[in-house]
Amino acid sequence: MTLKRVVCSLAAISILNALCGGCSTDHPGHAQNTAQAAVNGGVKITQQAGKLRIEINGELFTEYNYEDAPRPYFYPIIGFGGRGLTRNYPMKLVEGEDQDHKHHRGLWYGHRMVNGFSFWEETGKEGKIAHDKFLEVKSGADVGLFKERNKWLAPDGKEVCRDERTIRIYHQGVNRWLDFDITIIASNGEVVFGDDKDGTMSIRVAESMRLTRKRQKGEKKAMPGDGHIILSTGVQDGETWGKQAAWCDYYGPIDGKTVGVAIFDHPSNPRHPTWWHVRDYGLFAANPFGKHNFEKLADKNAGNMVIPAGKRVTFRYRIYWHEGDEKQGQVAEQYQKYVASTGKGIAK
Repeated sequence: MTLKRVVCSLAAISILNALCGGCSTDHPGHAQNTAQAAVNGGVKITQQAGKLRIEINGELFTEYNYEDAPRPYFYPIIGFGGRGLTRNYPMKLVEGEDQDHKHHRGLWYGHRMVNGFSFWEETGKEGKIAHDKFLEVKSGADVGLFKERNKWLAPDGKEVCRDERTIRIYHQGVNRWLDFDITIIASNGEVVFGDDKDGTMSIRVAESMRLTRKRQKGEKKAMPGDGHIILSTGVQDGETWGKQAAWCDYYGPIDGKTVGVAIFDHPSNPRHPTWWHVRDYGLFAANPFGKHNFEKLADKNAGNMVIPAGKRVTFRYRIYWHEGDEKQGQVAEQYQKYVASTGKGIAK
């Protein structure tokens, strides 16, 4: 090697060392930079004031808001060319959207009757699911996740129960997967999830996806929309409310493109297959507690679930956003893959 080449090589090494802070390739700082570069092309979760920002391939997928409402929720949820996949109200006022049910915020978990208190509505008199702490927040090339602990507080501030939830967001092609595992803990005495139709694993779909469109002035009833609902059992549209099924899919157009969202009820869940509190105006919820409403029973406590003091119960769901209707989105096949990949409920 000539003296000139040696000098050039040494200069290059010096520049690289300067850029890397004098570190070697096995230095923790180097590994962190490499990992961060990989995350930028996968699922990146960033903690911000009162929320987690979740990006897939460098683009916003959703934000997890845990301070500005009576319960945590995901909004916005974005996919398929930047399309918003939920209704915007009440987080954002958009002309033409219905402004009913203020508590239908994006994607959320709640129930109207827990030890007699509502953890569903926003009346100023309801309980609050209050963020306690994040146990883990982790980005990844294929999967990002966070684990959170919350306290369910009565209107007077007394603790009713707690929950621990694990959320996984997957980076797999154009479709979107979000796993929502929640464990309810009877931390302060017996907990009763009461029989009520208003709950529980819930999403409010985009207005254009509705089974019936927004009622116009002078109309006596809502007219058919462009959306559709289908259960794993084959029951469709207006017949789906209050029925039991392993999964439910709600699909329709957004900005000229047909998209859908399915909720999968894991076979390990209590009372699987769940009942579906799915409405023609866009509310879509898996509710294992509203038995007397759904089955029109005289016993208003038929669906009560009691968690003894100190005990816990776990529910697991997957929310799957896809292109096209349930056939194009291969919802039935994806449900089977969900069951196979989770085993006892822990994603592989």
